[in-house]
Amino acid sequence: MPIYWLSEENLQFPPAELATAEGILAVGGDLSPERLLKAYTKGIFPWFNEGDPITWWSPDPRMVLFPSELKVSKSMRPYFNQGKYELSFDKDFRGVMRNCQQPRSNQYGGTWITNDMVEAYCQLHDLGFAHSVEVWQDDDLVGGLYGVAIGKCFFGESMFSRLSNASKFGFISLVKKLGQLGFWVVDCQQQTQHLGRLGARPIPRADFLAILERNEHEPTLQGNWTWFSERLGMSEIIDG
Repeated sequence: MPIYWLSEENLQFPPAELATAEGILAVGGDLSPERLLKAYTKGIFPWFNEGDPITWWSPDPRMVLFPSELKVSKSMRPYFNQGKYELSFDKDFRGVMRNCQQPRSNQYGGTWITNDMVEAYCQLHDLGFAHSVEVWQDDDLVGGLYGVAIGKCFFGESMFSRLSNASKFGFISLVKKLGQLGFWVVDCQQQTQHLGRLGARPIPRADFLAILERNEHEPTLQGNWTWFSERLGMSEIIDG
């Protein structure tokens, strides 16, 4: 399959089915809010290193988590039952992105989050499409994640932990809340054992694109999500 070159003037993407076997669809374009939103609605996301051209991906299969299939291990239950961490939504979006940007040994983020990407997703956050989950111990930000919500789909981007299971604490809390709100799926993009243990599984790209096609007719819960944490009790996470 050829790799397509995008211009900054034309926001259109080639069909996701034309991606290479590795999942690369196109390079070029920009990170404007309009292009990013169009990409996500078509099953495409940006992923590239500092100094390289913007690269757009649509892997097959696609790693997703259906909220009803979330797995909360016994080892995680004390974190909720004992209130080891505090939780917030959209309280420090930029702080979460900056932490995800830091180099580290695991695979939940890293230096591929360029400064241009930070600014682009902060714009999406200001527009009410990108959201963060913050995990706190006392007043310290010890974990979190961010992503984009369109219709009934949440497109996860990256997560980080400074203390044991902090990112998992935030992820589980988010998925539970999204399930309560009727979200259909959390896009996890790439296959990892970490996400698999939480209930995520690969599905054919064609199936994922069919979900996105139906999703085009769904309203988006746009705006700041700080109110999420006010209505989500720990008992709802464990038992709900």
